[in-house]
Amino acid sequence: MSSATDSTTLPSSASPDAVAAAAIRRHLDGPFGSVRDHCRALDPATFGPPSAPLPMDEHRARVTSQLAALAAEPYAAQGFPEHQGGTARYGDAVAAIEMLGHTDLSLFVKAGVQWGLFGGAVSLLGTSRHDDLLPRIISGELQGCFAMTETGHGSDVQSLLTTATFDPQTDELVVHSPSPAARKDYIGNAARDGQLAAVFAQLVVGDESHGVHCVLVPIRDESGSAATGVTIEDCGPKLGLPGVDNGRLLFDHVRVPRTNLLGRYGDIDDAGTYASPIDNPGRRFFTMLGTLVRGRISVAGGAGAAARSALAVTTRYAVGRRQFAAPGSEVETSVLDYRTYQRRLLPRIATAYALQFAQHELVSTMDDVLAGRTTSEQARRELETRAAGIKVLTTRHATDTIQECRELCGGAGYLWANRLAALKADTDIFTTFEGDNTVLLQLVAKSLLTEYQSTFGDLDTAGIVRFGARLVGGTVIERSAARGLLQRVVDATPGRDEDVTLGARGTQLRLLREREDHLVEGLARRLRRATAPGADAFAVFNAAQDHLVDAGSAHVERLVAETFAASVESCPDARARAVLARVCDLYALSTIERHKAWYLEHDRLSPARAKALTALVNEVCSELRPHAQALVDGFGIPEGLLTTEMSGTA
Repeated sequence: MSSATDSTTLPSSASPDAVAAAAIRRHLDGPFGSVRDHCRALDPATFGPPSAPLPMDEHRARVTSQLAALAAEPYAAQGFPEHQGGTARYGDAVAAIEMLGHTDLSLFVKAGVQWGLFGGAVSLLGTSRHDDLLPRIISGELQGCFAMTETGHGSDVQSLLTTATFDPQTDELVVHSPSPAARKDYIGNAARDGQLAAVFAQLVVGDESHGVHCVLVPIRDESGSAATGVTIEDCGPKLGLPGVDNGRLLFDHVRVPRTNLLGRYGDIDDAGTYASPIDNPGRRFFTMLGTLVRGRISVAGGAGAAARSALAVTTRYAVGRRQFAAPGSEVETSVLDYRTYQRRLLPRIATAYALQFAQHELVSTMDDVLAGRTTSEQARRELETRAAGIKVLTTRHATDTIQECRELCGGAGYLWANRLAALKADTDIFTTFEGDNTVLLQLVAKSLLTEYQSTFGDLDTAGIVRFGARLVGGTVIERSAARGLLQRVVDATPGRDEDVTLGARGTQLRLLREREDHLVEGLARRLRRATAPGADAFAVFNAAQDHLVDAGSAHVERLVAETFAASVESCPDARARAVLARVCDLYALSTIERHKAWYLEHDRLSPARAKALTALVNEVCSELRPHAQALVDGFGIPEGLLTTEMSGTA
């Protein structure tokens, strides 16, 4: 292998057989290889997707049966601490649910609602008085819902309309939907199976509102009928995820015991007095939401798995599919030998690798936080920021990649039997649930403009604008883990001279970092305008929203590239490392190429170097073409989940 400052050109003697897909898979599995192997051994006939579309009710019943079978496996318990009946292997739990993204995504979402969202709310927002519920949640005996989103409020969770009013006369909380806009909407597990809902509502004690808290509300009685005062509606057929029973909930002065309040961050004592360990309501609210970050991380993992499934199916098709013979030849050409096909497929395979390595780092960080090995407020905030950013990039990648794979397979990609139709429909919602992607990118960018605050503070528009206006001379940017290796790679590469090769890893990383730095610094300057006499703070912020999104996106793209580069350097197998280094080049170069207009506008690339960039991407695609099958084999997707009518197409 060449020096760390240069990209690696694959040896000419390398062939698909010479590249050990098993070694690539072991490295791509990261620290969770054993749990992934355990999941790969699950019977695809039991946990795999249906072989043909099912009626909605039948599909829901099938997924409920799958969930019961899954409860017998160790994965659910891994996501909970030992004193609640779990085994406290949080990283393994997320890695396991990610693997469900290769099966039926309805099962992935159903399991995520039950153990990630509902179970996570009880575990992380509740107190010791709720611990006895967790063994029943883990086993699936007690099925629940996570009732946050309302018809009138999605992203603006802090303004939810549902109320939970304390009645001191009966020592109860009265949960109420004051208007149709307060209806809890799109709630997974509500239409068919949920028995208990974790309901987010404005907590009112006396005449004072203490902001959004979570209350456990039974929504069905023992016979399965709607509980008194609860109205349950079925969301009905959806674009995808037909096996998930999404429903709507309305509450008409439903009374529950005061102790049903999940009161870790704000509770009502026996005397009817409210108290919280966090005085600031805004900080309290964001702390509560921050504890539930595992759901967002799991969504990213499932989206990445679905995209890898699509890429594996499509690459198999491309290797065998032949069309048109070259002049003078009677043998038709494999579609994967066409430059346009390589351009559409191989950069997306590279992105899948990049995002998977980023997911590993994210899950490992989450495991440290949930296990208590990392306790600082700053670490939690950085985890939440990174989770938001990785969720955006991975779900966007899934939507884009699965559509491209569908087109690359022609009419065959439109058939249910070839999996792409279900993957396309089921993942479409991923870009807007567990956080709308555009809103999450704004969250990422806002975090870049905060000075590693020890508390969340009031992250309202005015507060963000005021902070941006206080920035003087530059910006504060959260860096990925301070890797000395990566800094040496960048530092060892010469400056922005025309003769600096774009194939140098340091050049690639520096170009990505320069774009992020420029966008964040420019954003800070724009927000300073709010300090001008008579300035409209909201107008200033609103006018900069597109800039905010671009800055957030640039930040996450840089993080992902740096994580990939570090992972390549740590790969112990020389052959696998050589291939992965070239895949890393393709990810970084294609990312820079996608923003080529920006680099030209800001004089970071000359026209000549911009042309050279495109030529280099083409060159790397050609080098990786013989390794395409080995790369998707490295995803380690069970064979039983890849069998399609396109397999072996010739």
